[in-house]
Amino acid sequence: MKKKLTYRDKLLELAYIYNVKEIQDYVKRRKDLTTGQIELILKKNKIIIPKDYNTTFFKENVTKPISKLKSNIIDYKDEKIRDKNRFFRKIENYKHDTSRKVNHGINNLWRNIGIVGLNFLNIIPKLGITVGKFLSNLFTDVFNAIYNQQIDQKSARNVIIGFFTVVGITTVIVAGISKYNDFQSPGLNKDEAKIEKKLKKVEKKPKLEEKKPKLEEKKPELKTKIETKKPELKVKRNNVAEVILPDLNLKTETVIQLFKDVDYDLRKVRSDKLVKPIYFTQFPRDLDNLRSVQLKKETFIKIVLPLIVAENEKILDDREKLRLLIEKKFTSDLEKQWLRQKLLEYKVKRGNLEELMFRMDKIPVSIALAQAAKESGWGTSRFALEGNAIFGQWTWDGQGIAPLKRDDNKSHKILKFPILRASVKAYKNNLNTHKSYSKFREKRKQLREKNKDITGLSLTDTLKNYAQTGSEYTKILNQIITQNRLYDFELVRLVNSVKQVELNS
Repeated sequence: MKKKLTYRDKLLELAYIYNVKEIQDYVKRRKDLTTGQIELILKKNKIIIPKDYNTTFFKENVTKPISKLKSNIIDYKDEKIRDKNRFFRKIENYKHDTSRKVNHGINNLWRNIGIVGLNFLNIIPKLGITVGKFLSNLFTDVFNAIYNQQIDQKSARNVIIGFFTVVGITTVIVAGISKYNDFQSPGLNKDEAKIEKKLKKVEKKPKLEEKKPKLEEKKPELKTKIETKKPELKVKRNNVAEVILPDLNLKTETVIQLFKDVDYDLRKVRSDKLVKPIYFTQFPRDLDNLRSVQLKKETFIKIVLPLIVAENEKILDDREKLRLLIEKKFTSDLEKQWLRQKLLEYKVKRGNLEELMFRMDKIPVSIALAQAAKESGWGTSRFALEGNAIFGQWTWDGQGIAPLKRDDNKSHKILKFPILRASVKAYKNNLNTHKSYSKFREKRKQLREKNKDITGLSLTDTLKNYAQTGSEYTKILNQIITQNRLYDFELVRLVNSVKQVELNS
């Protein structure tokens, strides 16, 4: 009795009839081929395959409906996921819009209060004229009475009290107007003149050294104040809220005096949550000579804080712009070019805008200050002074400074930067893109989704990979943040609406 062949056996027999070597080789090597694979090889060799009614019926009535149902289920699931994401995106947009409207309402209320105050102040001249006439008549009568010797003590006392009352009220009103103007335009207009005046004094000091060399023997402390000749400074005024101090090799005492002249006080920064945009391009080289450790730390923070806050505000501005572009249905060529640039900057592949939004976020100010202090020795390390390297980033192919105690089998260098702000920008890009800090970014995202503050102490434990000491390194960061109250600077922002003073050498 002849054995009934299966559909697969028929296909193999057909392959032997037409001498299909590819299938024969697979069979010889004892490799099992599926029915579909055999069909594909036969079709590739242009061999007509006989119909198998049982198989075709099974495929048409069972296999295909099941596959179609499975595909429909997957599509339905994907659609629900998209709807869910769309719903959460609308909620987040609603929160942002509500916050923006509340801020706008508060600003309008404050502006209206200012307008009402100004209108009230416009009444003061008329009130002053009336009071002046009253006083002039009163004093005329008083002096006439004195002349006629008809004055009594009670009237004189009332006149004196009234005079001092008017003087006190006038003083309070003038002080209020001055304070209001300072609040409306908290710029650096006065500071600009002070900085320029201070730098002119620095230029004139070498003349003292030429005329009176004996002063240096009697008072060696003056040596830190006397500098060599500086190049002429040209002051440019633009509409950018910055004061950029170039590479002038300023002494530490000069820097401290500059901070005093522009009223840059950390206690005021902690309370007002505002910092003036004064950007130094390098640290003073004699910062380590300060005897007071506290003064050294405060000077370091004053130099680095505006750079960190400025980069954070730039990142948040880009984040808001990205959010608006994601909501738009159509984007312009310039917007597409901006998106391509940011995808490249944050090392995001395949144009994934959600991943870009995930990476594009601020670094807590306290963490950045603590790491800068730890890695640069509060601005006194060789890498910070010679290469503006605040955060000790490694490089193997870029320009860098070789560590003195580097092992012979290692070739890394500390990455070198032209200015301090470039080091801050590279540090933030490193935390936002490198795979070693994925836990940092993930926890930061969780805090944002829970509408919690993104603070340094809540994220330090995710930076174990930044240094070889691991957990010990994060403990040191927490200690620096706590001991120096760096958490006070988390919400600090830049002073707005000020002119730029750029000093070019």
